[in-house]
Amino acid sequence: MTLRLTVIGTGYLGATHAACMAELGFEVLGVDVDKEKIDSLSRGELPIHEPGLPELLRKHTESGRLRFTTSFEEAGAFGDVHFIAVGTPQRAGEHAADMTYVDASVAAIARAATKDSLIVGKSTVPVGSARRLKGLVAEEARDGVTVNFAWNPEFLREGFAVEDTLRPDRLVIGVDSASAEATLREVYADAISRETPFISTDFETAELVKVAANAFLATKISFINAFSEVTETVGGNIRTLADAIGLDARIGRRFLNAGIGFGGGCLPKDIRALQARVSELGLDSTMRFLNEVDEVNLRRRDRAVHVAETLLGALEGKRVAVLGVAFKPNSDDVRDSPALDVAARLFNSGADVSVYDPAANANAAKRYPRLNYVDSLATAVADADLVMLLTEWNEFVNVDPAELAAAVSHKRMFDGRNVLDHEKWTAAGWDIVSLGHKSELLELAAAN
Repeated sequence: MTLRLTVIGTGYLGATHAACMAELGFEVLGVDVDKEKIDSLSRGELPIHEPGLPELLRKHTESGRLRFTTSFEEAGAFGDVHFIAVGTPQRAGEHAADMTYVDASVAAIARAATKDSLIVGKSTVPVGSARRLKGLVAEEARDGVTVNFAWNPEFLREGFAVEDTLRPDRLVIGVDSASAEATLREVYADAISRETPFISTDFETAELVKVAANAFLATKISFINAFSEVTETVGGNIRTLADAIGLDARIGRRFLNAGIGFGGGCLPKDIRALQARVSELGLDSTMRFLNEVDEVNLRRRDRAVHVAETLLGALEGKRVAVLGVAFKPNSDDVRDSPALDVAARLFNSGADVSVYDPAANANAAKRYPRLNYVDSLATAVADADLVMLLTEWNEFVNVDPAELAAAVSHKRMFDGRNVLDHEKWTAAGWDIVSLGHKSELLELAAAN
């Protein structure tokens, strides 16, 4: 008999996992306490931007393979495997992760389960959580019902989440029983049949894999941005530097793009939560370097604002076009977005800021409603004194600089992601500046 799955939490991770599991042939029940969200998903309407996901959601809500509910009792009677996909935000006023939603979800589904089943955590949590939660499950499960526990971290990239779920580059599970491993092998039989690496390990290793990956990626990004601070001072080409060291197979070129830094709902909070957790374990100095990783990242935002001030003089009354406020392209996520932070700082310094993002305007407006959000690139750049590319959407990377030149007041471009062809833009009459390059233009502007 085919396993029936539930997914507790229907945010970005949960909605993606639920729809993709339905695509793989499972009957799936999504569970959330937010009735408005459940009603929307039941109609096949997705409240987030993720390529390919709306189509899967509509396909499987229409087929009946994917349903949604607010009832844990319904989920407990339905599911053989219960995936926990709720958020672990940064605790207010602290660096530590807030486990409130994970704890509540695990307890609720353990109490509701009316048949032998498996609870599988997918949320990013502090190491040690899985073993603690297994104890919680044992306390809450009904007499006569066996509820096992496992950990299965997610490795989704926003903008590629469907692909990463259906065709993952690796599967990691933390288990302490053969039956739990066998169940998860059945869930992921399709990926295993395609020889996807399948790593079965203990709870602690499975928990650490995700935060270790995010800490490494954050460090790599801040590493190249630290070197960009050097090349901005002494000269040199940060792109060529990244290309050269990226050819070393031990290093690799990916995530070596100097710019305004990383953001989003994972990397910033995860490196802070990791520091908090190891400190709780008495290892205060072990992850201390991540403090500097975080600081380098935040300094890039300061530098972007400084560049604008240098190019424009006083920002008061100057028209600045901000292209992109999502933390990365192909996403509408503005959590801890460096682009949105820079736009807000420019506004607070007196600039007249026009913002255009192909997907994230609405989410950004909820956080910073005073910015001027417009619905097209052309409207954003009209009469601009400075254009700042802050999120590398293809629409911005591929724009014709000659065509854009006719719309602006002054042909000044800040390439905040190091993705534009500077020779092409210069040939079109633009003054173009990017992070990681010593700029005669900035020196001249500062001198004047």
